[in-house]
Amino acid sequence: MTASTAHPLLDRAHRLASDLLIPEAERVDREGVPASHIEAVKRSGLLGAGAPVGYGGSGAPPDVVRRIAEILSGACCATWFVQTQHHTPVQTLAQSDLPVRERLLGPLARGELLSGVAYAHLRSYPRVPVRVRREGDGWRFDGTVPWYTGWGLNDVMLLAGATEAGEVLFAFAEARDQPGLRASEPMRLAALTASHTVSLELAGLWLPEEAVALRTPYERWAPGDRARTLNANPAVFGVAEAALCLPDEDTAAPLRARLADVRRRAYALADHPAPLERVAERLAVRAEAYEVLRTATTAAVVAGGGRSMALTSRAQRLAREALFLLVQGQTAETRSAHLRALGGA
Repeated sequence: MTASTAHPLLDRAHRLASDLLIPEAERVDREGVPASHIEAVKRSGLLGAGAPVGYGGSGAPPDVVRRIAEILSGACCATWFVQTQHHTPVQTLAQSDLPVRERLLGPLARGELLSGVAYAHLRSYPRVPVRVRREGDGWRFDGTVPWYTGWGLNDVMLLAGATEAGEVLFAFAEARDQPGLRASEPMRLAALTASHTVSLELAGLWLPEEAVALRTPYERWAPGDRARTLNANPAVFGVAEAALCLPDEDTAAPLRARLADVRRRAYALADHPAPLERVAERLAVRAEAYEVLRTATTAAVVAGGGRSMALTSRAQRLAREALFLLVQGQTAETRSAHLRALGGA
């Protein structure tokens, strides 16, 4: 028995999925992720899956963390997406030697607080949507965060910007309207409107030095971020697996075999000790995973017939979630590779 089938966190993930997330998923899709779902995720211990044991986390291995993501995304992609934001702040603090680590890593690892993230805009560098400069004994943030998920559900956020000196700076702030920080109305999206996604306007938000979790040159930060985007997202496999529960077995079986094959190859690459090697292969497997996802969710819609067009249909929800996953975490590099694969290049 492997770690990914034996770990106790997987029992909790399956129970959360079967008892709450799956039965409520269509309602959540229409009405939004409720605070009660977030409280259930906090109680489950899953927010600390990969967090250090010494701070109250579980220190689970990567295969367990990935399988949890598959289970939750396949059950309710909106709830998965809100909670998945939390793991980047946990990882950032686990690698930090700054004072904020001792203040926040424990509460985040134990699920007492839920954190969001606002850093994807750094990928547009040298364009700087969020500017940071020293002000007194702290830092001032100005600009626009185009996407922020979990507004109204998160307790804190990990906010990033770039300085004139070419550094990236990550700092924690309370996830609420405050002087210098204003959220838009929730965005209406084709998929995952339920995730409470907004944009943030920053006009002189001031955060103290002790809120800083990371400050480093962009050139030092960027390779690690690039490595995270090259591999297939576990949610792709979770949503595809859920979709393949809907067609008959004659249809699902060959697609399930394709899914298992690409999943095995994707995770072997993710576990490779040199994360920036075999880049072309990583991008090709990533694109192949999306193709299996598209086929699986299309099969679910076709199997459901006209009923798939109802907003109460699980098949059409999964198909829309698949569209969302096509662009979630996308970079110029992954977009170009995916388009080449679609064009047969």
